[in-house]
Amino acid sequence: MVNTFVDGEWRTDYDMQDDDGEFDRQPTTFRDRLGEDYPAEAGRYHLYISRACPWAHGASMVRSLMGLEDTVSMDIVDPYRDDKGWQFTPEKDDCTPDTVNGFDYLGETYLEADPNYTGRVTVPVLWDREEGTIVNNESIEVMRMFADAFEGNGVDLYPEDIRDEIDEAVDAIYDPVNNGVYRAGFAGTQAAYERAVGELFTALDQWDAVLADQRYMVGDGERLTLADLRMFATLVRFDQVYHTHFKCNKRLVQQYENLWPYVRDIYQTPGVAKTVNMAHIKEHYYTTHTDINPTAFVAVGPDLDFEADHDRDDLPGEPPATPVADV
Repeated sequence: MVNTFVDGEWRTDYDMQDDDGEFDRQPTTFRDRLGEDYPAEAGRYHLYISRACPWAHGASMVRSLMGLEDTVSMDIVDPYRDDKGWQFTPEKDDCTPDTVNGFDYLGETYLEADPNYTGRVTVPVLWDREEGTIVNNESIEVMRMFADAFEGNGVDLYPEDIRDEIDEAVDAIYDPVNNGVYRAGFAGTQAAYERAVGELFTALDQWDAVLADQRYMVGDGERLTLADLRMFATLVRFDQVYHTHFKCNKRLVQQYENLWPYVRDIYQTPGVAKTVNMAHIKEHYYTTHTDINPTAFVAVGPDLDFEADHDRDDLPGEPPATPVADV
């Protein structure tokens, strides 16, 4: 069971599984785009994220890599999510207050946008200061809009000539990998769990083979794109959380010949490491999902060196040069 709004009323009994025991992710609701109704203007938009959440992580990486810190402001919620949802606790390390609306809980932004809102309170949230509403809370759409609508210091994470390939890769990894770890962790039956784990590791094996000969996922493999950021957000959490907490334990990412150097390569891309807060990641998963981890003890290991040499410089391509700024 998870928390959700129903006609503007807060409920704590939303069932996450379908009749077959499969994890059933509720679709996002706010799906407007930057464009005519929402012009891409510096200072107009605000991003709400959790450092713990892989979906929000993608949006924060695009913002950082493109140097949009002065264009789109950002607030960070507490990694611990209680029965009232995501909370603003500025007294905690790497957390902020709600600097736009002054709310205590992120759910208040949803009700501000729609007093009769029905759905979960998720991150990321792209907020429009001028209209006082949520533009979009679908993570990949926020990533695409940032990459496409704003000038990004010459950094192009969504090149027009390979957009179809990027979109195909994003779609290909969504169900087995990005959502696959959740399908395993929140499965309601043994069969649903085993199905999710099987599909997850089949996909990881396939991508490990692809990345043997190319530095990045799509096109000629020479350009870092949104597809890589989407994959990285799951892989960087994998050994610390998903392997243990969600029982995705057929193999560690660090045991993969190519995926593990690939993760280190992206982590060392200027602008990425500062978006990763492993303390937030581990606190959120191990303490929030008490139906999976009733003791709420946070796993100690493993110790991973994301700064170790990755030796992928020998492959064609190089990471984008990005400004180093606080996020």
